[in-house]
Amino acid sequence: MKQLIRNVKIIGTGSYVPETVYTNEYLESILPTNADWIYENVGIRERHIAAPDQATSDLAAEAGRRAIEDAGLDVKDIDLIIVATATPDRKAPSTAAFVQHKLKASNAAAFDLAAVCSGFLFSMSVASQFIASGVYNNILVIGADTFSRITDWSRRDAIFFGDGAGAAVLSSANVTEGFLAYRLYTDTSEEMLGFTVPAGGSEILLTPENLEDQFFKMNGKMVFRSAVKVLPEAINQVLKDTGLTIEDIDLMIPHQPSIRILQKTAELIGLPFEKVMTNMDKYANTSGGTIPIMLDEANKAGKMKKGDIVLFAAVGSGWTYGAALIKWA
Repeated sequence: MKQLIRNVKIIGTGSYVPETVYTNEYLESILPTNADWIYENVGIRERHIAAPDQATSDLAAEAGRRAIEDAGLDVKDIDLIIVATATPDRKAPSTAAFVQHKLKASNAAAFDLAAVCSGFLFSMSVASQFIASGVYNNILVIGADTFSRITDWSRRDAIFFGDGAGAAVLSSANVTEGFLAYRLYTDTSEEMLGFTVPAGGSEILLTPENLEDQFFKMNGKMVFRSAVKVLPEAINQVLKDTGLTIEDIDLMIPHQPSIRILQKTAELIGLPFEKVMTNMDKYANTSGGTIPIMLDEANKAGKMKKGDIVLFAAVGSGWTYGAALIKWA
């Protein structure tokens, strides 16, 4: 019998980070902060920073190119490109359009998706629907951000973010493999502006008098409080949806907000922390790039075996959040 609704799997991954590195020691020299404190409390040792001539699409295109190569495909095989980013090259056209142009992927439609740190997870869900319904066969999903462009390097919260991009190629799977469940949420009931970039949109125009509002503003306590509340909720829901338990999880690939958020989340869901993949010590928080960069590193290191149950989870500004489960193929 023909399978009408297709399963969806990841067939290739790739990532890219810029060459320039800002260490904690360097930030200690320009900010009122302490290198050891940053690592002990946030889990970050260094972050990569885009060169002046590198835009988000440059990072995204390179990560995408590597993912397509890993999948054993040609760019002409890609039907759709989705770029999850909070730091687009321009307000128009989309960063995905720039990526399509730079990859010469002329057969692919392209658009951006904005969910900040949850963007890659949301984008994988959207891509999965297109493949499951048979509309497209191979979709390139990219998470990429250059938060250094919206960071005020005179403020202490400059320590949190770095630049980078990761990508995955999604394609159809057989009935015994691939994504098992998604749960996506947006909760604006309280503290939705705990992380925001105030100006530069249609609400508040940038003027010579408010240029500081082009940089992100963050309330760290709000971020922590929201993250440790909503991440366990989303994770427990996808487990319930699939009839799995936390003991069935072989690996968790989460967004990389801070080491303490991940430790607390693991504690609340009862997952041994050695199953939680982290790389924020090398890259800091790359927003939309966090999950796919970590995914690519875990994939290339052979940390996921065929049949492993992998958990994805993320929380971002808004608050957007969600979780997904995949049976690795």
